[in-house]
Amino acid sequence: MKNISIRMLSLSGIFAALIFVFTAFVHIPLFYGYVHVGDAFLFLAASLLPAPHAIFAAVFGAVLADCLSGFAIYAPATLVIKLLCVLFFTRKKTQILAKRNLLALLPAAGVSIGGYYLFEAILYANYLTPAYAALGNLGQAVFSSILFVLLGRALDKMKIKEKLHLATSAGI
Repeated sequence: MKNISIRMLSLSGIFAALIFVFTAFVHIPLFYGYVHVGDAFLFLAASLLPAPHAIFAAVFGAVLADCLSGFAIYAPATLVIKLLCVLFFTRKKTQILAKRNLLALLPAAGVSIGGYYLFEAILYANYLTPAYAALGNLGQAVFSSILFVLLGRALDKMKIKEKLHLATSAGI
């Protein structure tokens, strides 16, 4: 039991660091700015770790990225949005790219795009200005989803859940 707890804490910390780095520092330039792919690692954490550990990794990594990148005002919204995004995924399958996890990309994108739109509409007291940022959030959701599928496929081929003893009993 102790080894499992240490393993989960370690994996949570690793995913929090990955989410932080790929949110704060790895950017893909687009015609209207840039997007990050930190959410891809959030989706992976949600597909591999038990919910409390995945929530910790997602929230800690993303909020830390906001706070240390000069966007601390977004931290409260990020906390709620990333927590909700994690809840759409399941680790109770033998593969990362289970049907539920692939379908979870859609509501996770919706929560992210809609959540930040709503937050910015309240923040700026304007419903038109955040629409421009919603384009960036859509691009971010698309790029993160693509990276999640690519990484998930590679990790599934490696049978990472079995190797790290993350597969749940009965494969459900």
